[in-house]
Amino acid sequence: MLIFASGRTDIPAFYSQWFINRVRAGFVDVRNPYYAHQVSRYKLSPDLVDFFVFCTKNPKPMILHLEELKNFGIYFFVTITPYEKEVEGNVPDKQQVIESFIELSKILGRERVCWRYDPIFIDQKYSVSFHIREFRKMAEQLCSFTDRCIISFIDLYEKTKKKFPNAKEVSEQDQKFIAQAFARIGTETGIQIESCAEQLDLTAFGVKNGGCISRKVIERAAQIHLKKNIPINHLRKFCSCLPTHDIGSYNSCPHLCKYCYANYDESLVKKNFARHNPNSTFLIGESQAGDIVKDAPQNSWRDSQLLLF
Repeated sequence: MLIFASGRTDIPAFYSQWFINRVRAGFVDVRNPYYAHQVSRYKLSPDLVDFFVFCTKNPKPMILHLEELKNFGIYFFVTITPYEKEVEGNVPDKQQVIESFIELSKILGRERVCWRYDPIFIDQKYSVSFHIREFRKMAEQLCSFTDRCIISFIDLYEKTKKKFPNAKEVSEQDQKFIAQAFARIGTETGIQIESCAEQLDLTAFGVKNGGCISRKVIERAAQIHLKKNIPINHLRKFCSCLPTHDIGSYNSCPHLCKYCYANYDESLVKKNFARHNPNSTFLIGESQAGDIVKDAPQNSWRDSQLLLF
């Protein structure tokens, strides 16, 4: 099974000490985001957890703990975009993030670190030409340290529209133009450009229609074979990823990016962050009266007959 840390918040950037405390303890408690007293307990054991998948805009704090995760499979998505503070309020300086990406790649290997350039949106400041220029600059710095970049175009969820009212969907024409330009840069730098859960098929423009966390990605990164009968129930249309179990919480990421779908109440983010206890079994808060804690069903997906390629 795969533990996702996380699509709901940035655990490496803000909660790395809590995460490593949970690994040391051997389990983590996760509240159902829709039924708060329903709690799933996941055992964090290498014989059950095949991979930790991290998604972050700042991997630096987690780098300090990688040695303690050596018995687990690890894969990092690091999002690096050219947006400034009015869009990505508390994201560190991008050059610092690039340097952390390079450090991470040197430790784990380029096949276990993926660059995300998303979401892409267009306005007067962040024009099509701006994106192409900045993407090339970043690609030239990162090409020796990853061979994969995931791109996606902004999805205007209702909660996103409220926080980011000036954002507009990227036209089909601009999507195709950007995809073709990025793919050309990818060819020149040796980085495969892939789309993520996009409705528009961009394969004709050189962008592979991939899955962020596909069987191929995991098997290559871990040098293992996975079982063939893994149950897949996609939560998003056009998604082709393996299922993951997210241990994060909504409204808890202090990056406060305007486009974020997982934060929709800035005041609640601040309250939740203040409730965080690195020693708690929960990411946010503590156990409560009325909690119903159940062990989550967990099984390794490794094919014990074919462990190595």
